[in-house]
Amino acid sequence: MPGAAHSSIEPRQLSNTELGTLVLTAVFPKITVVVPTYNERENLPVLVAQLQALSIPNLHVLVVDDSSPDGTGMVADRLSAESRGTVSVLHRKEKDGLGRAYVAGMTEALAGNSEIIIQMDADLSHPVAAIHTMLERIQDSGAALVIGSRYVTGGSTAAEWPWHRKALSAWANFYVGAILGLKVKDATAGYKAWTASALQQIDVASIQSDGYSFQVEMNYRAARHGLEIMEVPIHFEERVEGASKMDLREQLESALTPWKLRFQKVEAPARVTAF
Repeated sequence: MPGAAHSSIEPRQLSNTELGTLVLTAVFPKITVVVPTYNERENLPVLVAQLQALSIPNLHVLVVDDSSPDGTGMVADRLSAESRGTVSVLHRKEKDGLGRAYVAGMTEALAGNSEIIIQMDADLSHPVAAIHTMLERIQDSGAALVIGSRYVTGGSTAAEWPWHRKALSAWANFYVGAILGLKVKDATAGYKAWTASALQQIDVASIQSDGYSFQVEMNYRAARHGLEIMEVPIHFEERVEGASKMDLREQLESALTPWKLRFQKVEAPARVTAF
């Protein structure tokens, strides 16, 4: 009787890089920092260097560039090529708003099996050192969402801000809280760390709002699902290079969005903790 056939395909030996990736993924959760960019060619290399200097295992950066005319996309590609796989770039064909950029980036990060997803601006206004604390709150305290907050004890806004800008920011947060009943002190903050399961529960891909409204709706959805929300203090810095991207349309949307959300069905309240 003829012997059993044997496969001629030999098992492939993994390279040192592949073995290292497997070990890293098994021991440390994959963390992706999603950074939308539009005309941030001066700031982006500085931010990426600061993130890399944190030396957090399995931390990745995903740049979402909206075809910046100043060449930010090319700078991002260079940083990616030099990063040995820790920086990647998602190129979008046109400027389509901050909310859409975050949705695209978060969706890609989820598809790439990221377990923790951090959202932050590219303009150096968010202190990267706070990421350590944000991750601790998720990993040790069970938070689903951690907000880098200007308005909890220990937090602050940029010293360069004129009084009327500080007043407008404080009023916006009071306005949102009063309409929606959110216990979050910095509801318009753009510096956050999410668990992957939290983003899946709130169905981030379906969010249509933009600008500050995007931040508010994300928080509101988290609250409706009864997710654990924590706030940690940060000092918000004024951008060094470039200009703010918020226009009149986004300001109007930010004023109307809380009312739209107010009349949606409310589910379980969120548990909010400030540190």
